[in-house]
Amino acid sequence: MMIIRPIQQTDFDALKCVAVESGVGFTSLPDNDELLLGKIKRSVESFAKEDVQKPGTELYLFVMEDTDTKEVVGTSGIEAAVGLDDAFYSYHHGKVVHSSRELNVHNTVETLTLCNDYTGVSEICTLFLREQARGGYNGRVLSRFRFLFIAEHNHLFSEKIFAEMRGVSDENGSSPFWEWLEEHFFSLDFPTADYLTGVGQKEFIAELMPKYPIYVKLLSKAAQAVIGEVHEKTRPALKLLQAEGFTKSAYVDIFDAGPSVEAKIENIRTVRNSRRMPVVISQSNESENISYFAINTKLSDFRGIMLHVEIDEENQTVGISQAAADALSVSEGDFIRFAPIIC
Repeated sequence: MMIIRPIQQTDFDALKCVAVESGVGFTSLPDNDELLLGKIKRSVESFAKEDVQKPGTELYLFVMEDTDTKEVVGTSGIEAAVGLDDAFYSYHHGKVVHSSRELNVHNTVETLTLCNDYTGVSEICTLFLREQARGGYNGRVLSRFRFLFIAEHNHLFSEKIFAEMRGVSDENGSSPFWEWLEEHFFSLDFPTADYLTGVGQKEFIAELMPKYPIYVKLLSKAAQAVIGEVHEKTRPALKLLQAEGFTKSAYVDIFDAGPSVEAKIENIRTVRNSRRMPVVISQSNESENISYFAINTKLSDFRGIMLHVEIDEENQTVGISQAAADALSVSEGDFIRFAPIIC
């Protein structure tokens, strides 16, 4: 069985493997022991908080564990509010109009403007599934269960959720967009700049990034071509989020120009389709017709799994097996929140 739970201090080695495997461009999880330990510590402390009234600096980092092998096979996370204790930068992809009525000239020009517009907004992040677990519904559920968590604990998050999608780079970690910036404003290659940002050393962005809007037409053709485009390995994740109701925003990443997508919580498909019911322990065969995923309603003892459910509309209860109840750490009468895997 695959179970999703909060990360623990003992998961460091597994998180280290994920950081190495995820490679360049996965900014939220750089290969740095001190930073990884810090993320684990911050997540453990965030799950332990019981008195949070509004989104703050909390990080909720989850792992997917194969209970048969005890191996961590993936990670997924939610930042409650970005940019509160460390500046969060994006490029706003906008337009300016240059026109002259006298000369009958009217030109619309695309621009990129450095900004901090996502400050205070909740971000889903750090989604990575290891290769040996890529199959079935694992990837879909590892992403979507976060929306059940957000629906259940919506006071911990902002009304809008966003995600940065990894932009285009080659197998060597070179980004066409960054290459143009490097040539004109920096002396750092893309992997180095990406790594420094991941470990929190962002001062160079404020010091060296152009302070005025960049005219897109001035960029190289290669750089222009990748603005708002995603890495080929990120396309499945983008399609999944778009199916949830996320749409591309007017913001792109400052290093690889990958797009940001966003949605209001109330418009997220999994949130709308989720149900919250008390549990009844049934005699169902757990291996038969696993078509739902569910979470308990706890915070520090959070659990999520894929399972078979039997919905009793008349009594407004949901029947699950004893094995599923044990995995979710719930007893009869406790509430769970669940949604169909395919919807």
